[in-house]
Amino acid sequence: MNASDLLSIIKNRRSIFPPQYNQEEITREELNQIFEAANWAPSHKKTEPWRFIVLEGPVKDRFREYVKRIYVQGTPPDQLSDRKINALIEKCDKSNKIVLINFLDTEKNPEWEELAATSMAVQNMWLMASTLNIGAYWSSPTNVIANVDEFTTMEEGEKCVGVFYMGKYDGETPEAVRQPIENKVKFLAY
Repeated sequence: MNASDLLSIIKNRRSIFPPQYNQEEITREELNQIFEAANWAPSHKKTEPWRFIVLEGPVKDRFREYVKRIYVQGTPPDQLSDRKINALIEKCDKSNKIVLINFLDTEKNPEWEELAATSMAVQNMWLMASTLNIGAYWSSPTNVIANVDEFTTMEEGEKCVGVFYMGKYDGETPEAVRQPIENKVKFLAY
């Protein structure tokens, strides 16, 4: 692979949302490729803090009910929205796989470094998923991730930082626009 091919993959990675997913199965082989890509993210002191929990089959139904319950419990009654509840349900139902994005606080590094390493692992996952025509979307619903130990057992020191919805999709990815990099980089030569 040359540099322009890599840059093209990076530039074409997009958030693809669950309503865009078709019902085609993400295979175990594809998941293995995605997680293998994640595993090659850098981490300070080689802590490899990323942890992932894959939800599939009936467990997705349990997660859907958990997300709905957490939303209802955490929202004042006068602010509850059927539209929001239906959107939460649709995310779970349309996703072929749902991945809980976690990291292990090893206490060898500042927590932000472990989170940064995990974020790089997710970027690697996202890039690999994009090359496999698998859409993905990282969501971080505060109450859901803060209470995820009500849904599943977590390791000592393990923290959830997001939900990664995944599904195969048809069609084109939307075009993205970025401000020029020259507006974001300074060169100091003294």
